[in-house]
Amino acid sequence: MEEKYGTIWTKEETTLALFLYCQIPFARTKRTEPAVQRLASIIGRTPSAVARKLGNLGAFDERLTAQGISGLSHTSHLDREVWDHYNEKWEELVVESNEILARLKKGDPFAEDEEQSLPTKFSGVTDREATVRVRRGQRFFRRAVLASYGGSCAFCGFDLPELVIAGHIIPWAVREDLRVEPRNGLALCAIHDRAYDRGYVTVDSDLRLKLSPRLHSYQSQAVDSMLRVLEGRLLLLPSRFLPEPEYLLWHLESVFR
Repeated sequence: MEEKYGTIWTKEETTLALFLYCQIPFARTKRTEPAVQRLASIIGRTPSAVARKLGNLGAFDERLTAQGISGLSHTSHLDREVWDHYNEKWEELVVESNEILARLKKGDPFAEDEEQSLPTKFSGVTDREATVRVRRGQRFFRRAVLASYGGSCAFCGFDLPELVIAGHIIPWAVREDLRVEPRNGLALCAIHDRAYDRGYVTVDSDLRLKLSPRLHSYQSQAVDSMLRVLEGRLLLLPSRFLPEPEYLLWHLESVFR
């Protein structure tokens, strides 16, 4: 592909780069990554150029800095502007990135094969508009959360991707505004996702796992090996999008029993 030598990145291109940055592990922000190559094809730049831009965006990521990982140093004013604008506004990033792709007459280059379950009630938009918006938001949320935890369960480290779920800490029914917020998510294997939803386990302010006293009535080797073993264990920390303490406290006070 011919590179746009000498051309400055546009805001739309940088927005798409951030959209991708959130959805793949930082370790895979390389020119050989298929998603990087697809984005490069869409915006007419080389995979190397896209990989460098992802590295620039990583320079603003506080979670990477906390782990001793630094992004590239050649950031631009536009990089900072796009990062600051969309940080904490992830649903806006999803909507506007898809609008840019539509204007470019390109589909979602990061689309996955799996289908997500969708809410049955919407407000303020038509069913079709809501379905499209929700599906796009779910895809972004799932990719962002799973990428943050490296596709592994945050409780036990189980790492078969097909059996790891991106679950919400505060459900949609309670806080619809947090439905695509990656900091409102945990990557959990199927059993631990269910146990978390039902309040059998929670995460305390020290990011350690706490088990419900209700488990005392269940005496079995299976419960011991799958749940009791979690007591006091430190949450597997994500590479980005650390869970918001406010959301974890809500679960502790409202769901955990």
